[in-house]
Amino acid sequence: MVDIRKPILVSEAVSAVLNHAKAGETEFISIDDCEERYLASDLIADHDVPPFDRSPLDGFAIRAVDSQGVTEESPKSFKVIEEIGAGAVAAKIPTQNEAIRIMTGAQIPAGTDVIVMFELVREFEKEGEAYFELTQSFQSGDNISFQGEDAQKGASLVQKGVRITPGIKALLATFGYAEVEVFKKPKVGIIATGTELLDVDEELQPGKIRNSNAYMVAAQIKKVGAEPVYFGQLVDDLEESFQKISLELEKVDYLITTGGVSVGDYDFLPEIYKRLGANVLFNKIAMRPGSVTTVAEVNGKLLFGLSGNPSACFVGFELLVRPAILTSFSVGKPHLQKLQATLVVDNDKSNNFSRFIRSYMYFDNGKFYVKPTGLDKSGVVSSLADANCLMMLPGGANGFQKGDVVDVLLLTGEGSEWPWTTV
Repeated sequence: MVDIRKPILVSEAVSAVLNHAKAGETEFISIDDCEERYLASDLIADHDVPPFDRSPLDGFAIRAVDSQGVTEESPKSFKVIEEIGAGAVAAKIPTQNEAIRIMTGAQIPAGTDVIVMFELVREFEKEGEAYFELTQSFQSGDNISFQGEDAQKGASLVQKGVRITPGIKALLATFGYAEVEVFKKPKVGIIATGTELLDVDEELQPGKIRNSNAYMVAAQIKKVGAEPVYFGQLVDDLEESFQKISLELEKVDYLITTGGVSVGDYDFLPEIYKRLGANVLFNKIAMRPGSVTTVAEVNGKLLFGLSGNPSACFVGFELLVRPAILTSFSVGKPHLQKLQATLVVDNDKSNNFSRFIRSYMYFDNGKFYVKPTGLDKSGVVSSLADANCLMMLPGGANGFQKGDVVDVLLLTGEGSEWPWTTV
């Protein structure tokens, strides 16, 4: 007897998954290896930056008061009494109409409050000593980088949950983070189902197809900062499949199966969930593709039963697995970022379920435009190659026409707190 499945909204499915998302474990790693990892603690400034008033350019340190009234018609000469480079501190204190030659990064000499760049003066010698002629006036503080203007001691500069970029790595180095606390990469197991599947290096045979899902999902897992672990394929035998899933589940933090969640004679996953004593969160979602996507929980671990059809599998990962993993990293915006774009072709196909169509979005003349990248069927692979977004069309509509404005979920973007409030 075929199980009766009641579809739930995509938003309800996402909420159900995130209700079981857990905070990830953390570890300390070398700053040399921290790129693209997620910070597990706030990056705190342990000192002011700059730590002292410093010169942002090469020039002369003077007293602003000595430049008052100076013009091209009424220039003034300054005597250079010392020269310092970055890392050095001036030994002398200038008095009236005296200056210190200073290089970029050096500490502002005591008694001075202006830096005059070399290009604004005429240098000359007089009786073997260095002078320069100034032809304009300055205000106190001109051309000075003040202590703490970049960052003040105790400030939280980057919050935990942020992925480490080259810029953040520079901050880590600035504040002495030789060891960086990051979230551990969770292990995500992958098991493919179906005797029709061949490995990538096998010759095609009648009735067989190559296993694309495992490689695709592994790439998606890496993209969100986790570690894929491929456990191979299930055979069309319930007992062997149950034993394999039971065994491999112990080795990972999440387990993804592709295929086997529908109602065919060899779709064993629903029975395996029962044998595992799993809490099935849902087994049908009101979406296309991927309506039979199933998620269950066993002893705190999430099992994602994604469709065996490539495009449905891809969409299921992006909508459900991605936010679960990113939430475990304390990412504030774990969902795909939503924008709006104008359709450039008619899309007359209607469906009671919300549709997520593999699409290409581009910017032209101040507006975003979007079009499907290929055939809109769940088993299609080619439409994934050029897709940079998912066009999101709500269920129940009678189709969409060229020129309509539609919602779009970016496959690369800054993320969103919650983009699917309407589906």
